[in-house]
Amino acid sequence: MIGWLGQGMPHLIAAPILLPLFAAALMVAMGERRRAGRALVNVLASLLGLAVAVALLVWVDGEGVPGVYLAGNWPVPFGIALVVDRLSALMLVLAGVLGAAAVLYSTARWDRAGVHFHPLFQLQLMGLNGAFLTADLFNLFVFFEVMLAASYGLLLHGSGTARVRAGLHYIAINLLASSVFLIGVSMLYGVTGTLNMADMAQKLAAVPASDRGLLNAAVAILSVAFLAKAAMWPLGFWLAPAYAAASAPAAALFAIMTKVGIYAVLRVWTLFFAGGDDASAAFGSGMLVVGGLATLAFGALGVMASQRLGRLAGFSIVVSSGTLLAATGLGLPALTGGALYYLASTTLAVGAFYLLIELVERARAVNVDAPEPDDDTDHLPFALELVELPQDVNLDDDEHALVGKVFPAAIVFLGIAFIGCALLIAGLPPLSGFVAKFGMLSALLNPGGLGDLGATPVPVAGWVLVALLIGSGLVATISLARAGIRYFWAPQDRPAPRLRVVECLPIAALLFACAALTVRAEPVLRYAQDTALALHRPSVYIDAVMSARPVTQPSWRPEASAKEGGT
Repeated sequence: MIGWLGQGMPHLIAAPILLPLFAAALMVAMGERRRAGRALVNVLASLLGLAVAVALLVWVDGEGVPGVYLAGNWPVPFGIALVVDRLSALMLVLAGVLGAAAVLYSTARWDRAGVHFHPLFQLQLMGLNGAFLTADLFNLFVFFEVMLAASYGLLLHGSGTARVRAGLHYIAINLLASSVFLIGVSMLYGVTGTLNMADMAQKLAAVPASDRGLLNAAVAILSVAFLAKAAMWPLGFWLAPAYAAASAPAAALFAIMTKVGIYAVLRVWTLFFAGGDDASAAFGSGMLVVGGLATLAFGALGVMASQRLGRLAGFSIVVSSGTLLAATGLGLPALTGGALYYLASTTLAVGAFYLLIELVERARAVNVDAPEPDDDTDHLPFALELVELPQDVNLDDDEHALVGKVFPAAIVFLGIAFIGCALLIAGLPPLSGFVAKFGMLSALLNPGGLGDLGATPVPVAGWVLVALLIGSGLVATISLARAGIRYFWAPQDRPAPRLRVVECLPIAALLFACAALTVRAEPVLRYAQDTALALHRPSVYIDAVMSARPVTQPSWRPEASAKEGGT
């Protein structure tokens, strides 16, 4: 398989962008009346996109060097270059997993709540994949806009005043961030004369001292756009209400949208400032640390104050963004590796949580007098009868049996899934959230590495991050336990909800993926550490992009043409 991928690698890099583009065009051509056909195309395209992302990850991990695809066969830096390295491959897989789970969940009912859900969903995936693969800043802006334009429609999908209000705020802040993005890109182009990130990284050292202030200002302006999308405090006030108002499949896919801002910060900051020795080396690292710590603290307070599960999930995303920003700013490869593992775990966990929230709230709002659905072919079995009890069984205050009851399968599934999401989000053992936090804490408390235990002092910011990591986990545990008691433990005279298999399967798949991260923690952590080392040694990425050459076409020979014409 590796050999086959090696031969077709350049073209395979473009597939995560072209596949959703063609799928969206096909679904638009099919029309709204063919809902079943559009849903099938969406599901198949999402699954195929996930398979392509996994194939790219396997190839990049095996080769150890980035793969480069020159769109239009133009040389760097004049043409569009797409690059897949370990970081972009990881993000592609995460987007593919969330996309496949969300679209499968949507086929239960959400795809019928409005028009153009399926084309918008694929365009959203196209924007995400393009942002992860592009190698120049202007095309990063283009894919950002594709992603955001699709997200506007997905956020407003359905009806309700809350969606419209949150959607308007979301659109306004992202349009402002996009304007700031363009200003920063134009200033960087004016200073360096290029838009290719690898070429720009090479030219930063040659920027004269008279233009160094303009360079730093351009990067600062650009970072404002990235950090607004990453929901850094105080720019992330829009996230929790917007994501809570979105439909369940849209919110699950949005769980990785904030990580696009994190990805952009990681990519640009490490390329420009992580490996340099000039006057701008480590520029902005202090602001990343301070902003990340403030975001983490703000998110923890939001988690504690949230009474609705949707807002709790949104502030959990803010907590993860603050953790990743602070870890990036500290500039420790071991810490970055643990943070990347944490990124994968928390993205999948929050995506599963958003899908689960709708089912939990539906269970809480079940109407006793509501009629049963006519079609039971794709529902889980819930109507289980009580077993025969002996006469001396213990009874509660209402003379109901304390033991011997058969729990409805729906409640069992919802309860187990809720516990899994709570353990992952709070970072409690034994799941991947705990492994991620343990890895980050180990790197923070041993900044010199395991072979230098205690020799290198822990910086003050490191101690603050340690305290916030532990404190945010405690806060999440309290808040999720409180929600669990309210939704599951408190006595409720309600019948069990009726859930579709197609609704439960995506949640179970995402939780299974988190369990796989736990069981296979060693190879996944090794991959994350290799990714972190490559980020902090950007020369490998720069050399791969700058050494890429257009494919040479066979030269035209008159004698060969005459021979072919004679035959």
